[in-house]
Amino acid sequence: MKYAITAATGHFGQLAYHYLQALVDNQDIVVIARNQAKATEQFPDAEVRIADYDDVDALTRAFAGIDRVLFISSQPGGPVPRDKQHQNVIDAMVAAHVSFVAYTSFIQADQSVSALAADHLATEKALASAGIPAAIMRNNWYLENETGFITTGATQKITAYWASGRAGWALEREYAEAAAKVLVSDTPKPVYEFSGRLADYEALGQALSEATDQAIQVKQVTQDEYVSILESHDLPHELAVLFASFQSPIAEGSLAVASDDLAAVLGRELTPLPLALKEILAR
Repeated sequence: MKYAITAATGHFGQLAYHYLQALVDNQDIVVIARNQAKATEQFPDAEVRIADYDDVDALTRAFAGIDRVLFISSQPGGPVPRDKQHQNVIDAMVAAHVSFVAYTSFIQADQSVSALAADHLATEKALASAGIPAAIMRNNWYLENETGFITTGATQKITAYWASGRAGWALEREYAEAAAKVLVSDTPKPVYEFSGRLADYEALGQALSEATDQAIQVKQVTQDEYVSILESHDLPHELAVLFASFQSPIAEGSLAVASDDLAAVLGRELTPLPLALKEILAR
């Protein structure tokens, strides 16, 4: 059995490779990336194949002889729309006769009102139309997405947020480990809703106080006030608006999805928030 990880040089891809090594022989793993030098440096003992999501022919060559693919979704905002990039990957997998794909999607993509879900849902539908046996791994929010909230609170003893609502935060490495396990599973489910235990920013702040053994003030502000706070830390306006928008899925309620799928696939309880925060702060 030959396994491939796409977008392997990204943080999720690197983590998934690490966990996949513990499950299958390293000689059976192929990493697919855009940058030869970067990939070779990060994966000195792996077979590296070069392909870009924009290039169907290169992707088809990269998937030659591959049985199972961990298809890591691309980042939006590039010159080629993400739905087109993902269709390229699917077309290449069909041409290369890939027998199974595990795809990283967005939590409850088929029901979500979040703009982030649209490309993922399109990809899910394209996979179904292509007829490739697939496991859809719908991921909730990585705890690392809140690094600004976390580090500000830890260093300044006060931190802010604007979005009311809850998210299923879990460490990125836990999502990546689960993805590797789904990839090699003999009986994968068609759809996984991967989520941590639901919490809001007040609860996250309490967990941060526990992790740092310090009293940390957590303040809710308006979205405009939050942008102004980011700008006061020398962030350009456009970036401040972008970073503030990362809380929109929480405000919309798109991340308030309770599910035990992630813990079930891992075979253990998820890392409690205080310990997970300690892990992030120690990096």
